[in-house]
Amino acid sequence: MSKRDYYEVLGVDQGAGEAELKSAYRRLAMQYHPDRNPDDSVAEDKFKELSEAYAVLADGEKRAQYDRFGHAGLGGAGGAADFGDFGGFGDVFNDLFGDIFGGGGGGRRGRGQRGADLRYNLEMDLNGVLHGLTSSIEIPKMRGCEPCGGSGSTPGTSAERCPRCKGAGQLAFQQGFFRVNRPCDACAGAGELIRDPCRRCRGAGRVESQQTLQVKVPPGVDDGARLRLVGEGEAGVAGGPAGDLYVVIHVQSHPLFERDGTDLYTDVPVPFVQAALGSRIEVPTLEGPVEIEIPEGTQSGKVLPLKGIGLPPLQPRLDPARLEKMRGDIFVRIFVEVPTRLTDRQREILEEFADETDTEVSPVHRRFVDKLRDFFD
Repeated sequence: MSKRDYYEVLGVDQGAGEAELKSAYRRLAMQYHPDRNPDDSVAEDKFKELSEAYAVLADGEKRAQYDRFGHAGLGGAGGAADFGDFGGFGDVFNDLFGDIFGGGGGGRRGRGQRGADLRYNLEMDLNGVLHGLTSSIEIPKMRGCEPCGGSGSTPGTSAERCPRCKGAGQLAFQQGFFRVNRPCDACAGAGELIRDPCRRCRGAGRVESQQTLQVKVPPGVDDGARLRLVGEGEAGVAGGPAGDLYVVIHVQSHPLFERDGTDLYTDVPVPFVQAALGSRIEVPTLEGPVEIEIPEGTQSGKVLPLKGIGLPPLQPRLDPARLEKMRGDIFVRIFVEVPTRLTDRQREILEEFADETDTEVSPVHRRFVDKLRDFFD
């Protein structure tokens, strides 16, 4: 029976690049893999054909020979029937699929595994952002069993090599020409069996516990930032390395300030008389109230900057003195309060003021009226 064109087998054009070849092979190999089509000889034949085609086209030298001479250029009337000429198909497949179908290397996959990473949400306020803080947190997690040292075996004993897989943790199965590795069903891929499990952890090598940690948060930290504490996650399985702990920072909203990086914004009400005549008013900062000068004729929306008393940038390696000089600003936004209740005398005074200014139109109001007329003309 004549062989189909390799490009046709993979469904790609002759000029297809490496990425397109790989993508086509992955898609079709997943569809026709023997593990997904047990006892299906048609699928097995298609899988062999796909693997043969990819092995040729993924090799630059063999692809050049094939493009020039076709199947005959690969040697022999049977073309590429000798799979040994193309290297290990298992290596090609494992490079693309990893352990999806149980392929790949070595045993002891069930033991000596890295522990899980953990997450802790830490709440803090803007004062903590300003100065930094050290917080004591309590983490529930799996820790290594002390009596057995994490081995899972009773002290004085040790695990035995699995007799079924001979310590490999995997068993090999032949499906047609393709060799498939699967976790050993006797040891669940561990490669060894615990005959006398530790009474404390019952062979797991880990126990549930609570751990108290001191977490140091640097000044200037942003909301959503993550601090990584290496090795403070859950203990590994059977002596494997511990995972990491990620502390996620949540900065609480402040009743007076809005944050924008290292700058802070605050709204301060000012009575209209003080805004008109000018005065000194008290405004908040994170380190206590300060007085600032309000110029005569201050309008609502005017922003007054207070330099260098905002938040520091996140620079954990800088010394505090240098960090202090890099702080942002506080911006005070003024809004002018208009009284809603007037005494008779106050109303009388304002009416007199209105009589004095009735013939005068402010420049701001004049510009507004001009724009309004332009808009409707």
